[in-house]
Amino acid sequence: EVQLVESGGGLVQAGGSLRLSCVVSGFTFGDYIIAWFRQAPGLEREGVSCISGSDGSTYTIDSVKGRFTISSDSAKNTVYLQMNSLEPEDTAVYYCAAVSAAVVAVTTPLWYNYDYWGQGTQVTVSS
Repeated sequence: EVQLVESGGGLVQAGGSLRLSCVVSGFTFGDYIIAWFRQAPGLEREGVSCISGSDGSTYTIDSVKGRFTISSDSAKNTVYLQMNSLEPEDTAVYYCAAVSAAVVAVTTPLWYNYDYWGQGTQVTVSS
């Protein structure tokens, strides 16, 4: 059974940092691309960043580049999202998702391309 379990969300003041974790199981880590998405109330789910489980190549959207960094530890089947200089606009539920690397490339994550999803973790940034 495929499972993705996020953790690390919380309440933080603007300018602060959080590190999200996504532990995956039920598939071969190196065969998948793992992404982070976020969804704020009333808005569409937005792909933030993704990473290849095989070679560690990454993609991050321009609006968070320089503030957010995705990384992985294949030995722990875990993908991280380090978020620095957080802004109130970053407030959202953050989800990790996975798709076979045979299906998509490491590029802008599009939610409809991803097959497996975690339950989400809330990130709230106060001003």
